[in-house]
Amino acid sequence: MRSLYLRILLALVGTVVVSLLAFLATFFAMTRPAQVGLIRQFQARRIDDAVATYQRGGKAALSSYLESLDRTWTGATHHLVDARDRDVVSDTDRSALVHAKRGPLGGPPELDGRLVIVEGNGPYRLLILAPPPFNVRSFVPYYLLILAAVALLCWLIALTIVRPIRQLAGAVDRFGSGDLATRISVPRGDEVGDLGRAFNRMAERIETLVTAERRLLQDISHELRSPLARLHLATELGRTAPDRNQALARIQKEADRLTTLVETLIEMTRAEGDPTTRKSQPVPLAALVDDVVQSCELEAQARRCRIVVSGEHGGTVAGDPELLRRAIENILRNAIRYAPDGSDIDVRVDGRQTSTEISVRDGGPGVPEDVIPRLAQPFFRADDSRDSSTGGVGLGLAIAQRAIHLHHGTLSAVNAHPGLRVTLTVPSLYKP
Repeated sequence: MRSLYLRILLALVGTVVVSLLAFLATFFAMTRPAQVGLIRQFQARRIDDAVATYQRGGKAALSSYLESLDRTWTGATHHLVDARDRDVVSDTDRSALVHAKRGPLGGPPELDGRLVIVEGNGPYRLLILAPPPFNVRSFVPYYLLILAAVALLCWLIALTIVRPIRQLAGAVDRFGSGDLATRISVPRGDEVGDLGRAFNRMAERIETLVTAERRLLQDISHELRSPLARLHLATELGRTAPDRNQALARIQKEADRLTTLVETLIEMTRAEGDPTTRKSQPVPLAALVDDVVQSCELEAQARRCRIVVSGEHGGTVAGDPELLRRAIENILRNAIRYAPDGSDIDVRVDGRQTSTEISVRDGGPGVPEDVIPRLAQPFFRADDSRDSSTGGVGLGLAIAQRAIHLHHGTLSAVNAHPGLRVTLTVPSLYKP
């Protein structure tokens, strides 16, 4: 049997049926002797009355008395037998009934569905043929009704167990067919729910890895065309150019740009890689920002810019310090690159109850409002002046955004008039 649903259903129903049969067997094995004992206690006094009636009035009086006893117990027949096991009234031999073998489980003998009970040990004994006080056949409809109700309950239990497994099987098929966004909703706290949540975590990791690989291939194929074309052109020109050193310098410049581009793409891919491979530890953001500012001081001084740090004490977050450093450094270097010479770059760190906010503002002209939502897209540049010739490849904010998203945070940008303010918000691990 290959259907898990049928196996569970039959196992539950079979368990109920076996339990019911065991209950009935135990019930009658324990109650039948007690029933017979009650009958004997009730009929013990009738023997003396029957013998006395026979001695006073003979067979006619005894027959009337026995008929009165038959009327008190519907379906029962009473006979008085002597020491030779013969019926006192009809002189019929009753030895076969008197000495009948006991029934199953030690109960009294049965004849044609009636119990055979013999009372008394003297010269006269009272023989009773009576229907059982409890007839199993009369309880069959009730047992069948109970069995049907339990079977319905077993069906519901089997359906509850198998349905989410079938949903999970369908989700696995869709995921295997290429639908990487497939997830399963199993709001249960048992092992089936754990299986569904484990599948969701696995699917999320695989989707992250596959999407990162696809995006990397697309970005490389898109962005390498122009540098490779220029490098090819510089090589051709170098073969015929009168100034070989200038041609080699041009080739070196294009090769350096390719190297920078590839390193940046690799950095971005690592930032969105498998979450299980990242190390997570408490990171004080205020100290991390100070460290990043110190590493960018020389670059800012080359532009005669000053980095001004302000704000309240920053909180502590749980995450990868290297990824957070790269995110903050990319935003700060981006601000230095486009800040006017001799201007200030404001860096503010504000620790709050549940999150820490880091904002970086340059004093430049800002960007058009309609392109702000696209700033974090890979290789996007707001205007022609912000191209690879100015030192960027359009991946700084994209790397920062993906690193912050991995820490369950957000990245936003607004025009500050003057300048552009980029804000990172990361959930805090501890209150500041």
